[in-house]
Amino acid sequence: MKPRTFTLLPLLLLGFLVGVTYWLNRLVDADGKKQAIRHDPDYIISNFNVRRFDSNGKLQHSLTAEKMTHYPDDDTTVVLKPHLINHRQPQTDIFAEQALVSKDTKEVDFIDQVRVIRQGTAAKPIPTKIETRLMKVFPDDETGHTITPVTITQGTSIVRGSRMEMNNKTGISVLHGRVTGTLYRQ
Repeated sequence: MKPRTFTLLPLLLLGFLVGVTYWLNRLVDADGKKQAIRHDPDYIISNFNVRRFDSNGKLQHSLTAEKMTHYPDDDTTVVLKPHLINHRQPQTDIFAEQALVSKDTKEVDFIDQVRVIRQGTAAKPIPTKIETRLMKVFPDDETGHTITPVTITQGTSIVRGSRMEMNNKTGISVLHGRVTGTLYRQ
């Protein structure tokens, strides 16, 4: 009887250690999963202004907003009441209710009541206004596009389209889908 008890003791001890290890692993995994779900900001900035310069030191564009919130878990940045100013002549201003800035800051998604105002020139002093619901902008390239309906106004002329691509360097906006409009001569 003694030899059998001594052979079962190491097996019982091993079974106990396996059970404790499994229990501790479950305990640690449960804590890790709870922390991964959290979406807390690591910093919040109010009334900020960020400026970007080109390689020659000339001011290219600036972004101002009421509030910026950064979340480290997915590296997202949410901006409230953004105003992007592209300083190329003529100046272009982009406004929205909020924006999402990409991790590398190369893309800005403007959301809700997006307004683009391209100031007039000496040849055409009337500014051009573009209104849409969503717009993805690439500030360094001075381009953008939207897949939501667009309204472009210049003075009393109005043009509407289903979606649009714009290039601030060339000043050309291309409308896609069903396009309607009323154009008035100056």
